Amino acid sequence: MSRVLAAAIERFPIAGAFTIARGSRTEAVVVLATITDTEGRVGRGECVPYARYGETVDSVRDLILAQADAIAAGASRTDLLTAMKPGAARNALDCALFDLEAKQLGRPAWEIAGLSAPEVATTAYTLSLGDPESMEAAARAAAARPLLKVKLGGEGDPDRIAAVRRGAPRSRLVVDANEAWRPETLEANLAACVAAQVELIEQPLPAGEDEILATIPRPIPICADESLHDRAGLDALATRYDAINIKLDKAGGLTEAVMLAHEARARGFSLMIGCMVGTSLAMAPAMLLAHHADFVDLDGPLLLARDRDPALVFDGSLIHPPTPELWG
Repeated sequence: MSRVLAAAIERFPIAGAFTIARGSRTEAVVVLATITDTEGRVGRGECVPYARYGETVDSVRDLILAQADAIAAGASRTDLLTAMKPGAARNALDCALFDLEAKQLGRPAWEIAGLSAPEVATTAYTLSLGDPESMEAAARAAAARPLLKVKLGGEGDPDRIAAVRRGAPRSRLVVDANEAWRPETLEANLAACVAAQVELIEQPLPAGEDEILATIPRPIPICADESLHDRAGLDALATRYDAINIKLDKAGGLTEAVMLAHEARARGFSLMIGCMVGTSLAMAPAMLLAHHADFVDLDGPLLLARDRDPALVFDGSLIHPPTPELWG
């Protein structure tokens, strides 16, 4: 069956600004892949190119469109695992093929993926990096949310952690350093996290410079983010990390993410299901894994000034599974 592939760059404004250790932005720039079959059914997949991994929106769009002939000839999600590297481009294609397959078969994507039906999940809500005073104010404004994810930036992080805890005394906390800590700051930062009852620390050290994590006490579980993309990277994490953050844009799609989740669980890792800042269309496939995870961080749409229509339904920090009209 011949299929037509298209790709488009789209922009969605962020409510305010989103700031992490590597910089700040005011919009989410995504790439939308669509695959249309001869019956007019359309599968959609969204990805968020990430400069940290050498991706641009133009390069990712071009990588997607380079698969046009293969998609027209019937390439499958499994074929893409060998034809393309893990990353945003493969994610958009994989999710579009999943969506199309669900429409063609009249079966939900979760069933096709061999998973149980998705359930309502509680997502973390992200607090952008700032000075301690602004982060305390942001935490106070979000204090009714049960789980907060705190972006950190290196120098001054103990003060930021304490400030967030003051602002949100009852919320559960996860912190994400985005590779900004250094071996000489680990002890002080870990102590601040223990004092604030932080439950998980994401990627404290730069990927490839995290050997020390295998030799120090870890009073709080450490989660690999930038240090892991797909199953091929699991071996290197065994003695350094306690958890992994699975993002479809890193893994290269839901197909790989499902296999990664199963293998990571078998190795004893805890799971976080995470995201880049994208729309509900990017979160919808990840929702299929949310109830299999220990931590869910799919708040991308909550950070936007405008989402897609139709969109995921959020009730505070609760996310409802996607409807077929959105995806899957």
